[in-house]
Amino acid sequence: MFYGLNNIFKKYLPKSLFYRSLIIVATPIILLQIIITVVFFDSLWIKSNKGMTKSLVAEIETLFDVYQNESGYNEMIIDLYNKNFDFVVQKKESEDFIKKNTERWYSPMDRSLRRELKDSFGSLNYSFDTTSYKEIVELKIKYQEGFLQIFFPKNRIAPSSARIFALWITLPGLLLIFIAIVFLKNQTRPIVNLAKAAEKFGKGEFIKNFKPSGAKEIRQAAYEFDKMRKRITIHLNQRSEMLSGISHDLRTPLTRLKLQIALLKQKDLAKKLSSDIEEMERMLDEYLEFSRNKKNEDTEKINLNFVINDLVKKYENEKVNASINNNLEINIRPNSIRRCLSNLIDNGLAYGKKVKITTVKTINSIAIFVDDDGPGIEESEHKNILKPFYRIDKSRGQNKSGVGLGLSITNDIVRSHGGTISFDKSPLGGLKVKVTLPL
Repeated sequence: MFYGLNNIFKKYLPKSLFYRSLIIVATPIILLQIIITVVFFDSLWIKSNKGMTKSLVAEIETLFDVYQNESGYNEMIIDLYNKNFDFVVQKKESEDFIKKNTERWYSPMDRSLRRELKDSFGSLNYSFDTTSYKEIVELKIKYQEGFLQIFFPKNRIAPSSARIFALWITLPGLLLIFIAIVFLKNQTRPIVNLAKAAEKFGKGEFIKNFKPSGAKEIRQAAYEFDKMRKRITIHLNQRSEMLSGISHDLRTPLTRLKLQIALLKQKDLAKKLSSDIEEMERMLDEYLEFSRNKKNEDTEKINLNFVINDLVKKYENEKVNASINNNLEINIRPNSIRRCLSNLIDNGLAYGKKVKITTVKTINSIAIFVDDDGPGIEESEHKNILKPFYRIDKSRGQNKSGVGLGLSITNDIVRSHGGTISFDKSPLGGLKVKVTLPL
């Protein structure tokens, strides 16, 4: 039972901390106002209304009885009531008496008046109207060939304190809720800022002017996040600098080896050694590219169409074609995304003859599909090919120009943007690479 209620609450209640906190603060205030209002109307307003209505109907009943019994003094009686009881009483000789009640069914005042009139004038024809006039009630009582028309103010049967009470209970409640909203905004803003900073850091963006604020616990969490961010940044920079330095330093002995091989008289041996050195140079180039990918690059809002079109024009052949949507504006690091897509295209052309790029835009993301017509990759190898230096020694292992860092670099770039990369069977017969970037 409680599990089902918990699921219902999770489904329909707001998800953000601000609105949940607002419900926690505002609900008791609203419930308290409702309880006080119900108690007030039940114990004070309705009872007062009943007493006032009963007293007024008794006065009208007295007027009607005197008017019937003292027929010679009818005009004098009407004048006295008009003068002393705040009534407007008239005797109408018209026989056209229409019994038509226009009371409001939802009004306690109308219900009390109808009940009291029924007790006092139940055997007579009468009608009352509480809606035609703003501050006056009209009452008609059948008498002989005509009827008595009586006007009296509504405040004779409705306590005026109800409006004042409603005003005083509503305005302070709204004021308290407004103050709660202001304070909750100030308390949740540091949490929102911390979440935005964590999201930017997860996408590899540079965080500027991050300052811990808010309650003690929130500031502590922000301080710990800032220290963690700095440690991770230092670690990544050290790794990139170390890899870049090693790759750069290895070029000097490779250059000396190339000079020494050029002086060898055994041409066959020199050719084999030169081939090995060239492969080592290609490995170093990929290491340097991998380290360059770790350098910070500012994020900017750019149309992804420009990046894809520039890449397609770069190849200047019919092997690469694109089918892209318009208005693909997104916050990215353009050079990193260009390197990412370039790796995918080069990889597709290395194992196939044709590459097709398509894009799909959704509410929260942009998906980029890169299809080739190569031999493809078995599903069991999809996770392995994202590992650094991993190479498949099967159908796609015939190309020896790389060292297995291309897809690893691509994966790092996509993940640094908060996106995902996945693989599937391509309609062209080869591999389909899906890159999803959040908007």
